[in-house]
Amino acid sequence: MMDKIAELRNLVDESVRENMCEGILLSGGLDTSIIAVVASKYNPRLKAFTVVFGEAPDFEYSRKLSKLLNLEHHILTLSEKNLTANIKPTIEILRSFDPMEIRNSVAIYSGLKFAKKQVKSVMTGDAGDELFAGYSFLQKLSKKQLAKYSKRLYEIMHFSSIKLGEELGIRVKIPYLSEKVKSFAMALNPDLKIKDGVGKWILRKAFENNLPAEFVWRKKTPIEYGSGTTLLKKVIETSVEDDEFIQKKSEYKKEGVEIRDKEHMYYYEIYREVVGRIPSSKSNEIKCVGCGGGLSLSTSYCKLCGATNDRHERL
Repeated sequence: MMDKIAELRNLVDESVRENMCEGILLSGGLDTSIIAVVASKYNPRLKAFTVVFGEAPDFEYSRKLSKLLNLEHHILTLSEKNLTANIKPTIEILRSFDPMEIRNSVAIYSGLKFAKKQVKSVMTGDAGDELFAGYSFLQKLSKKQLAKYSKRLYEIMHFSSIKLGEELGIRVKIPYLSEKVKSFAMALNPDLKIKDGVGKWILRKAFENNLPAEFVWRKKTPIEYGSGTTLLKKVIETSVEDDEFIQKKSEYKKEGVEIRDKEHMYYYEIYREVVGRIPSSKSNEIKCVGCGGGLSLSTSYCKLCGATNDRHERL
């Protein structure tokens, strides 16, 4: 086991060096903290960028880590107006109106746009959760189920930071996605990914001597919660009248789209404006029950609308 821990530490170190950038999108969560502590050894001028909206937990963690590593820390404090203004370009680039995707990605879009003013490239902590079982729902699976589900995650995982960076003209690198790190993770015994009810156990152990315990053992916090953009749901709900929602929900159902709540409708209307109608499913695809769009035969989750097509679940 100790050999595996040391091997992972060396692989991450090597990948960070090979993907060195001028900056990092820093949340202060486990994954970005590890990238930051490794990168700061090789680039003492590393700049950290953090996005916060409201009382965002990421602010305090990223501030502490930046001070500890002596990073040049830049914090983007978003107003409601600035945040909502970034929703439209996020939807246009990603061609999605999935609320979870938009809440997460609008924070990334905002951070990349902010970072672009000072650097040409940034690293992110993407893929740590997918490769090392960081999501809480994975802890409920049996060892066999975890191995099967992990393999599926490896095959379908995608990260909006790449596409958003391309559109904004800033290079995004993801050290955890190096072939060596991925191969190591795919071959890893599931018992080393989740241990004693803790996800990403081996990743935590690999760097427990490099970071304070509050970072190593910090619980998984989705981007939308860490950055504070989860508050968008409340912001949007107060801006849409109940009667309007009921009427439009019925109208959109005739178009084949199941609107789940006011936030979902808000994003869908932007999607219709900047993208257009939802493309019909193809003969080799599954028709999504939520929007009518096409799903590949290997997945049940619709990236377009966020619906879970349970009848096609393959675990």
